[in-house]
Amino acid sequence: MRVILSALAILGALHTSQAAAQENKVVVELYTSQGCSSCPPADALLADLVGRDDVIPLALHVDYWDYLGWKDDFASAAFTARQHGYAQAAHATTVYTPQMIIGGQAQVIGSKGMDVMDHIADQRAQSARVAMTAARDGQYIKIAATPQTPDLGALVVQLVRYHPEQTVAIRRGENAGKSISYVNIVTSWQVIGKWDGARPMTMDVAVEGDGPAVIVIQKDGYGPILAAVDLP
Repeated sequence: MRVILSALAILGALHTSQAAAQENKVVVELYTSQGCSSCPPADALLADLVGRDDVIPLALHVDYWDYLGWKDDFASAAFTARQHGYAQAAHATTVYTPQMIIGGQAQVIGSKGMDVMDHIADQRAQSARVAMTAARDGQYIKIAATPQTPDLGALVVQLVRYHPEQTVAIRRGENAGKSISYVNIVTSWQVIGKWDGARPMTMDVAVEGDGPAVIVIQKDGYGPILAAVDLP
């Protein structure tokens, strides 16, 4: 992957493509597993969020359920590590499924619909600290971001790729005999650059294929997500 960083003007990144550049949305990360019997209601709740235009719902399948008799073929040790990173940042001693992390801040049981909706509303009510746009231009995604407040501190720019939907027939483990549909299944979550947040930033990111992508700007160290744009 090739990343080009510069402090050029924001508009330059947008003139080369007519692909949609979207307003910032609330990122909802669901940590789930095919082997977890309490996860299907949270998986269904995430599916309900797909239809909202103010939310980016993403399913990250963890691998610590695999030893119970059913290996989750969506699971990644990297996603387990990301969940542990959030736990350490929050000084929590354990991780669990189903867990939703909303805006990189609120950590809630993923099946608690009212709590999830309340935290999404809280995130939507916050003033934007970063304005970001992103657009496809051939094999690149062009990103432009501008700080809206001073002293943002160290930020990481991330590229998320996901598969929109797949139904799995589970033959063993706690969900044996069930066919469960999963949505927005994350396949990779990569840090593609760093930004000090002190001045406007542009970045061109080479991507493979035309599958869905999300650009996320987050405080370094598993802090709040300050901006996110999805490119279906």
